[in-house]
Amino acid sequence: MSEQESLKSSSARNRGGVQRVEGKLRASVERGDYYEAHQMYRTLFFRYMSQAKHAEARELMYNGALLFFSYNQQNSAADLSMLVLESLEKSEDKVDDDTLEHLAKLYSLMDPNSPERVAFVSRAIKWSSGGSGKLGHPKLHQLLALTLWKEQNYSESRYHFLRSSDGEGCAQMLVEYSSARGLNGEVDMFVTQAVLQFLCLKNKTSASVVFTTYTQKHPSLEKGPPFVQPLLNFLWFLLLAVDGGKLTVFTVLCEQYQPSLKRDPMYNEYLDRIGQLFFGVPPKQSSSYGGLLGNLLNSLMGSGEEEDGEEALEDSSPIELD
Repeated sequence: MSEQESLKSSSARNRGGVQRVEGKLRASVERGDYYEAHQMYRTLFFRYMSQAKHAEARELMYNGALLFFSYNQQNSAADLSMLVLESLEKSEDKVDDDTLEHLAKLYSLMDPNSPERVAFVSRAIKWSSGGSGKLGHPKLHQLLALTLWKEQNYSESRYHFLRSSDGEGCAQMLVEYSSARGLNGEVDMFVTQAVLQFLCLKNKTSASVVFTTYTQKHPSLEKGPPFVQPLLNFLWFLLLAVDGGKLTVFTVLCEQYQPSLKRDPMYNEYLDRIGQLFFGVPPKQSSSYGGLLGNLLNSLMGSGEEEDGEEALEDSSPIELD
């Protein structure tokens, strides 16, 4: 038997062994012996990990978590979900779409109000970064955003959409968010915040897509440009200015639309950042905010790296994108 055939045979035996073990564990769960089954899963996990069988351990824990979720055993399911992450953290496996989809599936089944879900998503995002930054993998953020959107947790969904590359999905969620929770006079503010925040992350493409999709699909907006709402006209001109990169155009634009930009005190903070990124404006010597708020503004932009390989943004005042 060749070496390749030997490896295939060994893999088939391992897979058959896992399937037999899973059958016994499933039977225990179906009998209602949840505690016994949970402890057996944990024992097998650490046995596999001690033998460096990370893939087998992960598959067993993933299927076990799904099984416990199907019987509404949230605590046991969440514990096995965390073991899935542990197997990833200790292996050298690369980030791939299948694994990200598995993690998002486990997240979607967890109790939205459980502390375990918060701990799980934090570790999942950190692992998905692959050591190259703190923002997490865009695909995972997209999947998390879609789950939270279905749960009508619009604020958290927006947070994750901003860290994805899905401008169209973000816009469609914002249309629903604005229609369900916003006032008529705020319809322009929902998309303004998103466009400015995408630009602060140097994601021009998503900024443009979220603006175009939102203004085309929102039922309360007349088609433009030009638009009835000054803020929307400002965004339209801003996106054109970003492509041109001329500081004088950017400066005049911000001056002309100051009355509208004063509707939210964060707009000018975002624009300071955008001026630095796209128009060569030097960073402020110190933030206009101090104390606690100044610390909050350091939460994202002072440490993130761009997913597309652009340099880390370390030399300018950070902005909190919540």
